[in-house]
Amino acid sequence: MILFFLSSGLFLGWSLGANDAANVFGSAVGSRMVKFRTAAIIAAIFVILGAVIQGAGASHTLGKLGSVSALGGSFTVALAAALTVFAMTKWKVPVSTSQAIVGAIIGWNFYTGNATDMNSLTKIVTTWVAGPILGGVFAVGLFLIISTYLNKAQIHIVKLDAYVRFGLLAVGAFGSYSLGANNIANVMGVFVPAIPLDPISFGLFELSGAQQLFLIGSIAIAIGIITFSKRVMDTVGNDLMDLSPVSALVVVLSHSMVLFVFSSQGLSNFVQSLGLPAIPLVPVSSSQAIVGAIIGLGFLKGGRNVNYKVLGSISIGWITTPIIAGLLAFVSLFFVNNVFKVEVANNSFVPQQIEQQKSDEHSINVFPTDSSHFIQEISDETAEREIEAKNSFFSSKNQIHFIYIGLIIIVFVLTILFSQYRRKQLLDKAKKEKDELLLQSKELKKKLELLQKETNVSNRELESEIKYKKTQMMTLALNIIQKNEFIQNLRNKIIKLKSSASNPSTQEDLQKLSLVINEHLYLDKDRKTFQLYVEELNQDFFLRLDKKYPGLTNNEKRLCALLRLDLASKEIASVLNISPKSVEMNRYRLRKKMQISGSENLGEIIQGL
Repeated sequence: MILFFLSSGLFLGWSLGANDAANVFGSAVGSRMVKFRTAAIIAAIFVILGAVIQGAGASHTLGKLGSVSALGGSFTVALAAALTVFAMTKWKVPVSTSQAIVGAIIGWNFYTGNATDMNSLTKIVTTWVAGPILGGVFAVGLFLIISTYLNKAQIHIVKLDAYVRFGLLAVGAFGSYSLGANNIANVMGVFVPAIPLDPISFGLFELSGAQQLFLIGSIAIAIGIITFSKRVMDTVGNDLMDLSPVSALVVVLSHSMVLFVFSSQGLSNFVQSLGLPAIPLVPVSSSQAIVGAIIGLGFLKGGRNVNYKVLGSISIGWITTPIIAGLLAFVSLFFVNNVFKVEVANNSFVPQQIEQQKSDEHSINVFPTDSSHFIQEISDETAEREIEAKNSFFSSKNQIHFIYIGLIIIVFVLTILFSQYRRKQLLDKAKKEKDELLLQSKELKKKLELLQKETNVSNRELESEIKYKKTQMMTLALNIIQKNEFIQNLRNKIIKLKSSASNPSTQEDLQKLSLVINEHLYLDKDRKTFQLYVEELNQDFFLRLDKKYPGLTNNEKRLCALLRLDLASKEIASVLNISPKSVEMNRYRLRKKMQISGSENLGEIIQGL
């Protein structure tokens, strides 16, 4: 039964982890300096340590505000606060679990007729104002100090990035510890009076009953951090104001200092030893502290970067949270008390009767003697009703059915909430994947367009280069033709001079000159260069030629390449340094090998390949 009643506190702890605990690393994650997974793991570990080691201080103030002494009342108060925080979290508003639990406790006070300790309430409400102001003051002071140091130190940007990242992790761990120490009272404070547990010894250390409850509650907070806190991190880290990495470090450290100040018994005792008023150990609002720090930096920078619309919605959430939690607690207590017949307070049935009894005792001498017997009967009847109320839940077998129904309802509600959460997760994931696909599609389209442009440019450059080389080849071919014609004419004239010369010495010289000219015709470098051009520019053409007409020799392929240039037989003969008749004979053999009839144009067929 205790575990059943603790379920509302665990739900509240989960909601706190999803909402308030997100503020510890919200700025760091929002500025993309720390990954969410890393932040969640560190926050979960140090929240548990802070709750167990230093969580007792702030819980006493809540106990003074309203000591919920019945387990059913603790369950209902925690449930009302948890539902309020969960609803605000669904609306992405960073509310305060401190405000929610205080509002729920006041609702319990109203329902049970217990007086609210105005001194404790004043302390708590004062911290709701002082927390954000102190967070803003800390943020401004720290930012000025750190900025001045960085300007003088002139640290390289890469080292600065590493230092800031490490600093965010360190102050995040400190902030998580302070959050657990300060806010665990919101989660389990109402259960401490109603669930007295025996201490457990582990040899080196011992866990008191309250610490055992704090351990259970802090685990629920850790689960809330890991499973659902990223939503509020986006609001605090990005929507309220754009933060630089250094600003994020300042915000987290300022927030952590505020939480630590209002949860440290040692610091409070030290201040008191100096003759100053003790610092109240009060559960302060983590959301208010961090928002105050962010706004402080925003005002320091002129206030132009602050999103006042988001700030307004957060402020409205702070105002409405305790009211909603109080009303919800009052209605829930009435429902639990009257429908399920569960005791929500040890004195829930008798406060007015006791006051009437005290009034009657003051006027006992005024009434007749038998009147005192009547008062005694009322007192006995009241005591019997109180005992019956205490035992009715555990003595009546019918209440088991109500418990089962309540469990079924809670499981049903949690199932719906979890299914909605999973559906939201899947939709967000699908939307994210869709956005990523669209982004990838756009990037791919840009790359394709760029590749197409580069390809077009490359093709144009290649075509231009081919055209240029073809022009060079044609120019070289014409040069070869003209030079060969000139040399041939020169050789013919030398032969005529030789035949007409009478001097043997002259004839011998002319013969030597003729031999030199013939040798030049066979060893012409321009002709070899031209042949290389032909082979280089016709690689693809030669492949197509081999595919369609296999078995052609290199000389036959070279002849096809020259025909492709639309050269006449006489020009081809001059380039190849053979006779025109030899070119015609080679053309005839090529036709026969390629099985081309005499009616077909050999040049057109070769140019069409």
